[in-house]
Amino acid sequence: MVDIYQFVDKDITLIPGRLGAPAAAGFLEDFIALGAKKILFCGGAGVLRSDLLVGKFMVVKEAIRDEGTSYHYLPPSREVKAKDEVVEKICAYLEGENVDHLVGKTWTTDAFYRETKGRIKRRREEGALMVEMEQAALLAVSDFREVSYGAILYGGDDVSKDTWDNRGWRDRKDIRYGLTKITADILDTL
Repeated sequence: MVDIYQFVDKDITLIPGRLGAPAAAGFLEDFIALGAKKILFCGGAGVLRSDLLVGKFMVVKEAIRDEGTSYHYLPPSREVKAKDEVVEKICAYLEGENVDHLVGKTWTTDAFYRETKGRIKRRREEGALMVEMEQAALLAVSDFREVSYGAILYGGDDVSKDTWDNRGWRDRKDIRYGLTKITADILDTL
C-alpha cells in the first residue's frame, strides 16, 4: 500500500519515499514506468559538519557512491552527478525566494550506523557535507531512465561528533512542511 497525495491546485503528486537505495530505486522505477518525468526528492540527511544547523537546505549536486544499487545503472565511478540544468533551476527558485541553501555533495551509504570516525573523515576530505542512503541510486536511476531528477536535503542529525546527536530532527514538522511546499513550487519550474 502506498500513500499518494495529489495537490488540488497543481499537477503534482507527493509520495512518501522508501528508506535505502534498493527500495528507493525500485520505487522510482515504478513511478517512472507510470509516467513520471520530473521528480524532486526532499528529505533529511545526517550532517558531517556540526556547523550545518538542523534544517539547513542543501541542493544535491553529486553523491559519493558507497552503496551497490547505482552500479546496476551506471558504469563504476566514485561519484554520480546531478544534471546541471536541474540543479540550476532549483537554485534559481531558492535564490529568487531568498531561501538560504548550500549546493553540495552527499555521501550515500547502505550501512546503518556505520558512519565511523574514519569514514566521516574520508568523506569530508572528498567534499561531502551530508550522509544519507538513497541519492546515488536515485541519481543513477534517473540518469539511466532519462528523467529530470533533483534533490533537496535538510540537515538532520549530526554524525560528526564523538557521540551521535539526534538534534530532534525528525520532530521538525515546520521544516518538513516548508520543504514540501517549496518542492511543489520548484516542480513547476522544471
